[in-house]
Amino acid sequence: MPFSNPSPVSLTPDNVVAMPAPNDEKAPPNFSDHANFINRELSWIEFNRRVLEEAEDSSQPLLERVKFLGIVSSNLDEFFEIRVAGIKQQIASETSDVGPDGMSPTDTFNAIQRGVHEMVKTQYALWNDELVPLLKENNIRIRQSADLNAKRAAWAQRYFQQEVFPMLTPLAVDASHPFPQLANKSHNLLVRARAREGGDPMHAIVQVPRAVSRLILMPRGEKGGDENWNYLYLASLMKHHIADLFPGLTIDGAHAFRVTRNSDLYVDDEEADNLLRSIEQELRRSSRGNAVRLEVEADCPNDFSDLLLDFFQLTEADLYKLEGPLSMTHLAPLVGNDAFAKLKDRVFQPARDPSLPPHADIFEAMRKQDILLHHPYESYDPVVELIESAATDPQVLALKITLYRTSGDSPIVEALINAADAGKQVTALVELRARFDEAANIQWARRLEEAGAHVVYGVVGLKTHCKALLIVRRDTDRLRQYVHLATGNYHPRTARIYTDFSLFTTAPELTEEVAMVFNTLTGLAGYPGLKKLLVAPFDLHTRLIQMIEDERDFAAAGKPGRIIAKLNSLVDQEVIEKLYEASCAGVRIDLIVRGICSLRPNIPSLSENIRVISIVGRFLEHSRIYYFGNDGDARLYLASADWMPRNFYRRVEIAFPIEAPPLREEIINEVLPRFLTDHGKARELQADGSYVRLKAADGEQASQAQLQFREHSRRQAKKLAEKQRKGKMRLSPIKLPPKQRA
Repeated sequence: MPFSNPSPVSLTPDNVVAMPAPNDEKAPPNFSDHANFINRELSWIEFNRRVLEEAEDSSQPLLERVKFLGIVSSNLDEFFEIRVAGIKQQIASETSDVGPDGMSPTDTFNAIQRGVHEMVKTQYALWNDELVPLLKENNIRIRQSADLNAKRAAWAQRYFQQEVFPMLTPLAVDASHPFPQLANKSHNLLVRARAREGGDPMHAIVQVPRAVSRLILMPRGEKGGDENWNYLYLASLMKHHIADLFPGLTIDGAHAFRVTRNSDLYVDDEEADNLLRSIEQELRRSSRGNAVRLEVEADCPNDFSDLLLDFFQLTEADLYKLEGPLSMTHLAPLVGNDAFAKLKDRVFQPARDPSLPPHADIFEAMRKQDILLHHPYESYDPVVELIESAATDPQVLALKITLYRTSGDSPIVEALINAADAGKQVTALVELRARFDEAANIQWARRLEEAGAHVVYGVVGLKTHCKALLIVRRDTDRLRQYVHLATGNYHPRTARIYTDFSLFTTAPELTEEVAMVFNTLTGLAGYPGLKKLLVAPFDLHTRLIQMIEDERDFAAAGKPGRIIAKLNSLVDQEVIEKLYEASCAGVRIDLIVRGICSLRPNIPSLSENIRVISIVGRFLEHSRIYYFGNDGDARLYLASADWMPRNFYRRVEIAFPIEAPPLREEIINEVLPRFLTDHGKARELQADGSYVRLKAADGEQASQAQLQFREHSRRQAKKLAEKQRKGKMRLSPIKLPPKQRA
């Protein structure tokens, strides 16, 4: 829906640098030169550094800063489990392959370790030197067992004996007891004990139980008593009472550690007779994959850490000594405490789009017009309601959907199960290899099959990553197809914190092509070639390249050339080289890339017409938008795909056009300009791979795209509530102000 007073920004090319004339003696650039590309892993580290900057930002509410510390740790976990694990395998296999940037696996690994060690050092210094004192000022104290007064120590001892001790199992490590196989990211204690003074040391492992919170909230005093909220690290509690587990022995030391393992799944689906069973087996194996990182407490003696490194076959570079919790994700109970609302962002309630008011006939609304929702600023409820309505509507005959990720208590899957139970034809393409959601997807697949749905486990050799829903309904006039296409997953929970778009449409030219895509994925027929949709791995890459080349050719002919893309990642070498070509021809290019970007902007005679920004804020920027000026007849797509080889060649992806004039106006004249003029959460990529935070001009207020979208949503929700109060609610088409340009 339209905003009031949209920020002016030009989407037309101006101040571009033209390509040298053909008779210029200067040699054309070598677009594939290694120097023109940023290493993808180092670019990712820069992204996580931007997340850390949000924790460092003193203008943020205190617990939001703590939350971002947890996100940094969670991101690093996945990075080591997948990317670093893969690089270590390349090194072990002595591969000589290099990426577009020219760095070898060993060069990349060494650079990663330097960057991550520096980042972790900054992360823990921020926690100890700034955030812990600020928490203390707000009556929140993180305690160590040794520092508790007598009353609290007595409570902690009772808690240990009643809630923790019964779950502990000491595992001896000696000639007859091999080092235990510890699960990925498990939290453990290495204990050294002696039978008598001067006796030989003995070692044991004690796993910290997963069923107990790693950060324990201690009881508060009666009203008028202690105002502090006291938290106690579980590892500290266990270390303090570890002697109870080894009666008759003298404890020489107990130190907490955490091991990260290779968690990538290796399933050859061409060889797997039963993909579901094969992935289940691989999930069990992956929790015991090769170790890739060891985290220990800062006071862990070298002989303890050396023992662990030796067992896990790691080197000193893989060791991280931490001045605080072994993972900042363990601070989740603190961040999640509702009693600390004043220390968090204000709870955000998304608005309802006026074209989809509560209790409206969603099928009638879709027949009237295409509808575009911008999540989380606009409620995800209509997506759930569409599927729930289809499940119970006697006129609905069939539903088809792709499921890549969804929530553990998904109302969408429950609605699909209800639809199948009601005798409707339900087809679900469930991607069993959605990273870290494999187990949940296996569970949903089995439940859907039990209800009578047709469950398809994707296409051999590909991940089904597109987000599409097709409903076939017998309306009074004819059989009609209703389609929902999205940039994000069918996941109501992440829809509250990820920015994504949802398109609702009954336009035959789109719905028929979506039906063809489903038939291609579930049947035996080949890809028929489509006019509206761009579909990977079939033609998304080639058609995208062609659109970039079209802009290049327009500019070379003296016509306007314009490209804007909003992505999570930009890695594909051919796309980057084509963008360099377009820049040299005079095409003005703006790229909004949240995470990895291997393109180097602002290099003279190569990319001086390319600007790259990254926006990191309260919500995770997840939507993908492709805009091409096309000599005044703009091409506009929303998509599930980033510009990476995996998206182009190893996944099923859909980029879908936005053609309804009001919706195009909304994205082109309101949404994109707000991203491009962000001076609050945007950072601009420099040619050397670093990022500089943008600032508003002197005397101007910093504009934040996410904040502007939130404020608009609040105003929209207020207007909707007022209409409901006055009984004036009715379905009406979206109306936008005249097109505005700078």
